[in-house]
Amino acid sequence: MSDTLHSILDRVAAEYPAVRATFPSEKESITYGDLSASARAMAAGLLARGVGRGEPVGILCPNAPEFLQSLFAVSAAGAAATPLPLPMGMRHAGAYPARLAAIAEAAGMRRILVSHRFGALVEGLEVPGVELISTADLSGDGPLPAVGPDDLAIVQFTSGSTSLPKGVRLTHANVVAGLVAIREGIALGQGDGGGFWLPLFHDMGLFGTLSAVLIGIPAFVWSPLSFINDPARWLREFLASGATITAMPNFGYDQLAAAFTAAEAAELDMAHWRIAFNGAEPIAEAAVRAFQERFADGGFRPETMFGVYGMAEATLAVCFPPLGRAPVFEHVDRDKLADGGRAVQVDGPGARAVAGVGHPVKGLRLRVVEVESGVEVPEGRVGEIQIQGDPVTAGYLAADAERAGESFVDGWLRTGDLGYRRGEEVFVTGRHKEMITVRGANYYPQDVEAITRTTPGVYKGRCVAVAAPGGAEAVWVIAESGLRGAAAEALTADLRKAVSTELGLTAVTVRLVSPRSLPRTSSGKFQRLAARDLVAGTA
Repeated sequence: MSDTLHSILDRVAAEYPAVRATFPSEKESITYGDLSASARAMAAGLLARGVGRGEPVGILCPNAPEFLQSLFAVSAAGAAATPLPLPMGMRHAGAYPARLAAIAEAAGMRRILVSHRFGALVEGLEVPGVELISTADLSGDGPLPAVGPDDLAIVQFTSGSTSLPKGVRLTHANVVAGLVAIREGIALGQGDGGGFWLPLFHDMGLFGTLSAVLIGIPAFVWSPLSFINDPARWLREFLASGATITAMPNFGYDQLAAAFTAAEAAELDMAHWRIAFNGAEPIAEAAVRAFQERFADGGFRPETMFGVYGMAEATLAVCFPPLGRAPVFEHVDRDKLADGGRAVQVDGPGARAVAGVGHPVKGLRLRVVEVESGVEVPEGRVGEIQIQGDPVTAGYLAADAERAGESFVDGWLRTGDLGYRRGEEVFVTGRHKEMITVRGANYYPQDVEAITRTTPGVYKGRCVAVAAPGGAEAVWVIAESGLRGAAAEALTADLRKAVSTELGLTAVTVRLVSPRSLPRTSSGKFQRLAARDLVAGTA
């Protein structure tokens, strides 16, 4: 396979020159013909500035045409495109320069391409040893280097839900294999269109968009704020665009269901919506059922909800369900799952719903092994999920090598995720690092959170459960709430009682924090361990 990202774009531009990537939030679009030509001119400009083969080049752009232009320009120049996170709101702006500098140092980055829209953001911004280059000023003319499938294409930083983000090294061969797996897994074709709002610096937003662009179908890319500020408006615009594919974490479907009344939902025309990827965080049965029920009268089909499992290290896709299948959930004994590692199917109280995410995608192999011994476990037993195959990274940036050194064993990538198999179906149960142990018994944080998030007074159900810091044998529940004084004390008591009653846990500490203060990853997942560190630092 000799394809590279920019060579595929060149073919798409020749065959579908007038098809567009549209950015509704910016009220701009670019044809694939212009995208290819402008990326090549920018690549020549990069070479004139001395960019070297395999050099990581940062991309600091919103969801706008210049992000894609920069990505393909870096690719054509033989360098490695490194999408950089944007500050998540004003409360993060003060710490942003230090974060950017840390990523640049970890990546060995000497240049960052910056959107012309970010004048205010970069005014006075200094990243030691790094040249900031405006995307509006980058152009040139001249020959471009030969780039092969084994060359580095993208350095994708992980979301960092349980640790500091790591720089994942992805070759052109990795990325092309990952895009093929996505395309074949959903039978993506010329009648489709992609519509996404996740940030392009996040793997689900990036590879979802590339899967559309690189087969020559329309791509619609909104800003994340357009969804967060008005989910109902976003959904109406998505449906009006004619796009058939979208992707978002579970919480996005929660917000959409809450944004419409039954009557309003019934007025929508959702019949052309073909794939609704649900991934990047645990898939909640209640959220899926609520969404399906809310939008059934608007033409949303159960089989459109497409619960998946993926990660940056696999160029996104790991497991997809079969096409045309409604979501599958197993109800298993919560206690046996957490403390005994056995998925025993039960009904009634004490059951936990676990989503089936299908089977490994094309080119990827998966096994479930006992965490300590590495021996494969039988069906229905929980173990660590490990993967290998064409889309899977061969490693991390040199700066991450030491702490990521144990991520591979015998050629298999240790995902850090726990799960089990039932026949060909894979079920993901949680993260190994987030398990809570109290007096020798294990608990999944999701089980604690399922009990506490519905307690009145918890802001929008936002809470996390973590093991107490310092090795103490206790559970910490950290919940967002706007209550103060006696009302806050009553909520604390209610949360402690709910966990103690349901799980038999007496060692429970409750900490209340302000609304919207729990840290999240770029995809919206709560960072449980970071939340604990934050609260412990103020204790």
